[in-house]
Amino acid sequence: MSARGKNTAGRSSNARGRSRTDWKRVAALTDRGLERALADDPDAAPLLDAEWFATARLVDPLEKERITIRLDKDILDFFRRLGPRYQTRINSVLRAFVVQTSRKRKGVHPPAHND
Repeated sequence: MSARGKNTAGRSSNARGRSRTDWKRVAALTDRGLERALADDPDAAPLLDAEWFATARLVDPLEKERITIRLDKDILDFFRRLGPRYQTRINSVLRAFVVQTSRKRKGVHPPAHND
């Protein structure tokens, strides 16, 4: 976050707010050049090609159940500070605990999950 409280994560700009992106260079990239640049970038997601789409499967999210749960204030504050979708993060932490516990205990199986 910036001093003004604005989320600046992922922005590429200088101190005056101007973009540091060389848009002329970007516009001049060919498809092949772009694919090469993406292949060389360790942070880039893999390109999705026709083969990927042919084997992809749709995974429906599990049905959620609305409950009331009492959590320690500091725990809830921690997750809320992480931003939107904090309830989803709490659910992910609980799921990881269930999976890990199930692996350690014989005969205890985690609930079915679609992914």
